[in-house]
Amino acid sequence: MNAIEVNNVTKSYGAVKALDDVSFTVGKGEVFGLIGPDGAGKTSMYRILCTLLLPDRGAATVDGFDVVKQMKPIRGRVGYMPGKFSLYEDLTVEENLRFFAQLFGTTVEEGYDSIKAIYSQIARFKDRKAGALSGGMKQKLALSCALVHQPSVLFLDEPTTGVDPVSRKEFWDMLGELKERNITIVASTPYLDEVRRCERVAFLDQGKVRGIGTPEDILTRFADIFNPPGIDHVQGGEVKEENVIEVEHLVKAFGSFHAVDDISFTVKRGEIFGFLGANGAGKTTAMHMLTGLNQPTGGTGRVVGYDIRTEHEQIKKHIGYMSQRFSLYEDLTVAENIRLFAGIYGMDDKEIARKTDQLLERLQFADHKNALVASLPLGWKQKLAFSVSIFHEPGIVFLDEPTGGVDPATRRQFWELIYDAASRGITVFVTTHYMDEAEYCDRVSIMVDGKIKAMGTPGELKQKFNQPDMDHVFTYLARQATRGSD
Repeated sequence: MNAIEVNNVTKSYGAVKALDDVSFTVGKGEVFGLIGPDGAGKTSMYRILCTLLLPDRGAATVDGFDVVKQMKPIRGRVGYMPGKFSLYEDLTVEENLRFFAQLFGTTVEEGYDSIKAIYSQIARFKDRKAGALSGGMKQKLALSCALVHQPSVLFLDEPTTGVDPVSRKEFWDMLGELKERNITIVASTPYLDEVRRCERVAFLDQGKVRGIGTPEDILTRFADIFNPPGIDHVQGGEVKEENVIEVEHLVKAFGSFHAVDDISFTVKRGEIFGFLGANGAGKTTAMHMLTGLNQPTGGTGRVVGYDIRTEHEQIKKHIGYMSQRFSLYEDLTVAENIRLFAGIYGMDDKEIARKTDQLLERLQFADHKNALVASLPLGWKQKLAFSVSIFHEPGIVFLDEPTGGVDPATRRQFWELIYDAASRGITVFVTTHYMDEAEYCDRVSIMVDGKIKAMGTPGELKQKFNQPDMDHVFTYLARQATRGSD
């Protein structure tokens, strides 16, 4: 018996057809991947199957129940982790769990056996607010909340975006344990190693199913999308001797906890510098000090010649910054966002107008100049956010996981923008959880427990630790952490 049957489902939002005659089945107890680029229709499909959205045409069943006529029994049988964080950040770990149990008419005690293996890993933090958890711990809590009512079908909409490689592997190991309990799992992910852990996948693109088959079959048939050719980059070709970042013995303590614990390094002009570490390793805290958003407890640092302790306002004027959560205003148009940020950086109207036309042409956004940012696909938003962050030609741009949740082809296009910026002498300081992107950097540092455990070119690090690729180097070092991902 199939756990899920989707027959000719169509869903439109005005003129946009999110799902176009979609059909597929998922067997009971199967781990099924629903993959495709941003805007392909995956989230609309999840919402229909979870009875949160009605299809315009077609039919679908979950555990034999119709998604339109039998919503109530379906809602008691499914667990759902949406793409956007589903937890209440101002509630504690335990309060979140009890809230979700109550929502489904059960108790934590009744459902504890179904979540024990996962929840026991975070139970010691039960009084901590969810917003203060690391990415890996949030993931475990969200999964516990989705499972507390013992569902038979679990829907996961890119559950590991923004989570480090080690925590991602642990998460999928947990899904393997759920499969052994005959829970049906439907998951979407931009990570190819996770796609390969599915039994079958459906590739959605522009609302249509382009293919269904084993992961290797789909990844091979659509290699131009999932495995685009690598990018040629002569490492160090544009790097100058001048340092744009100089850090010595930098420390950031919160009480007795040292989030950043005595780190020292330099970054040169035009260098692409990868700043890696597991969730909770301290890299975001370090980046906040370098960008003037936080003050160090000890040590010294200079960014583009300015002291991070006393000249943080000057630093903000001479850098670009793109955070994990986009800095664009979604209720403004593309052109309005460019004008706003250019004005903040003190550019005059003539220069803004001239450079705006050049930028829109380069990004092939000219026809979307007056489109609201909210209407753009995720990959477009990311390319625009990066371009806006360097619009004023800063000495350095800080990128905090800029490609999270984006398909490989779009990530490749984003890195072409990074290389172009570096060729113009802009230093790129980037954090990422995609280890293939670590290979693109001139140099890489890896933080563990607040300290820099390794630094060098990707080639040097692979040789030093006798590992075949950066994913293995990262995993080898990250698993030496002693303070955990809290």
